Amino acid sequence: MSFRPKIRPFHHCGRCLFAAALALLVTGPAAADPDRWKYAWPDTDFTKHSVDFRSIRSGGPPRDGIPSIDDPLFMPALEVSDLLPQEAVISLDIAGDVRAYPLRILMWHEIVNDTVGGVPVAVTYCPLCNAAIVFDRRLDGQVLDFGTTGNLRNADLVMYDRQTESWWQQYTGDAIVGDLTGQTLTLRASRLTAWGRFQAAHPDGRVLVPNDPRARRYGMNPYVGYDTRPTPFLYNGELPEGIAPLERVVAVGDRAWSFEHLRAIRSVDAGDFVITWEPGQASALDEDMVAMGRDVGNVTVQTKDDPPEDVPHHVTFAFVFHAFQPDAEIVLGAPFERGGGDDV
Repeated sequence: MSFRPKIRPFHHCGRCLFAAALALLVTGPAAADPDRWKYAWPDTDFTKHSVDFRSIRSGGPPRDGIPSIDDPLFMPALEVSDLLPQEAVISLDIAGDVRAYPLRILMWHEIVNDTVGGVPVAVTYCPLCNAAIVFDRRLDGQVLDFGTTGNLRNADLVMYDRQTESWWQQYTGDAIVGDLTGQTLTLRASRLTAWGRFQAAHPDGRVLVPNDPRARRYGMNPYVGYDTRPTPFLYNGELPEGIAPLERVVAVGDRAWSFEHLRAIRSVDAGDFVITWEPGQASALDEDMVAMGRDVGNVTVQTKDDPPEDVPHHVTFAFVFHAFQPDAEIVLGAPFERGGGDDV
């Protein structure tokens, strides 16, 4: 399947993929230039950084061009009728406060600043990495609020905090530019799961709904065909060996397991925890409708305790895990032969 970005002329569409691709064909990746960034980021201290500025590139939109949700609105799970059972949501349970964040909404906003079970959290999703990650927003006695910079690194969302305007890598939770460089956010355990599974397990839970249902084409996928491409978009780094770059993996610490492997064996005893795979979750990055993508399955990672507890983990693409942990192991399934493809 080819990558078929959709353009909606009457509102901002994801990362404006077609426009960004055209710009890259004409000019190449936007040059990393702190002097240029200072016009939009006058309060960011660019003398402090932990990464090479050349690894940061524009994703298309400007600062806050993809708007975070800062005043989230929820409905009781049993009152929500527009989600299909196989549709992907981020499930979060803190101190019995259980909430679902549908990818059909996160696709267009990428960050939700929320408070769950009394804990300030940032619920984040990077479509180009399929990385759904929840962070504790507390750091050294301060509560941070996050927005989108419009930039990417290894195709991954670069966030910023509004208190210091430091820049943060979404996949790792590390501050990479600015006053807080070197700090790391605490990862909270969450699940990327099918809506039907969430609703059955948590009928008293609450579900994020749009503040304005007309603001975006919620339920539509602006990245049609992305996760069946031979190579990722807006990424020119090294690709992993022996696995399709856009094959999903579940990563815990310095190891990852391919979904292909998990589909074949259904359960992995990884020592301190158990990984299980079950069918029934649609890829949000496949078909025009978020809910109608092919079945990629549900993964849980839990301790062996009684009762078991969820273990913080990442569900992402193989190229992302390899980009941020190039020496780490990916447990593979059947042999893979990479086809052709380009970067746009």
